[in-house]
Amino acid sequence: MDVRALFLGLAFAVMWSSAFTSARIIVAAAPPVGALALRFLISGLLAVVLARMLGQSWHLTRAQWRATIVFGLCQNALYLGLNFVAMQTVEASLAAIIASTMPLLVALAGWLIFREKVKPLAVAGLLGGVLGVAVIMGSRLEAGGDPYGIALCVLGVIALTVATLAVRGATSGGNFLMVVGLQMLVGSAALWPVALTFESLDIDWSTTLVVAFVYTTLVPGLAATLVWFYLVDRIGAVRASTFHFLNPFLGVLIAAAFLGEALGVFDLLGVAIISAGILAVQMSKIRRVENAPQS
Repeated sequence: MDVRALFLGLAFAVMWSSAFTSARIIVAAAPPVGALALRFLISGLLAVVLARMLGQSWHLTRAQWRATIVFGLCQNALYLGLNFVAMQTVEASLAAIIASTMPLLVALAGWLIFREKVKPLAVAGLLGGVLGVAVIMGSRLEAGGDPYGIALCVLGVIALTVATLAVRGATSGGNFLMVVGLQMLVGSAALWPVALTFESLDIDWSTTLVVAFVYTTLVPGLAATLVWFYLVDRIGAVRASTFHFLNPFLGVLIAAAFLGEALGVFDLLGVAIISAGILAVQMSKIRRVENAPQS
């Protein structure tokens, strides 16, 4: 892995992890579902326009349309929608920790449901991830964490896991940015009816809110996606996914720095265990790819 790929991976991890802090600021001052629907509308239109400028087409393959709809609903509408609602009562650091377990859940589902072969290193990583989550959850619930909000975060990461498993390999064939933009528009379309039916337009306007919304829309929403696809193209999806092990650490550090969220000893211990588990799972995948017979 070269220096540029390392820099891109770190940049992606920072942008992804920071989304929870900016989202926490947004939902404290604006209706969460409506804010998310507007964010996806803006990000989606920008992505589609940029994709057209790059010569990409919206005439997608059947597999790409399936990926667009499944991801638009499961990742954008369900995963992020549930997280935005949850973060009205759940701290950004906890939401980031729960969301960062997605690579572990994907590996676990691949093992239990699809009967994929899992090496001992990956099994150790999965067990470590479960232990780390248990440590953090026990500590947060004992400290008075909102069980309803935590449940929404858990349902959200399950929805993201389902989407990831359902569309594995379905985005091949080019037009990546167009696919991402259309996914965002699908998510926006699914969220608007909920926002207009159940939320009121009650916004506590401030410079902080505007900055957080613009940042969330352009950086985690659009820039992180572009960096991710460039990184995957440069070093491959398996190696790129290794950077996910940084997300628990960065998520809690950014929330502590910008929101002043307190971190206990059990939080730090759990984050360390989860990060090690994610790294172990991803390293086992890298070894499996490297040891695969060459055609």
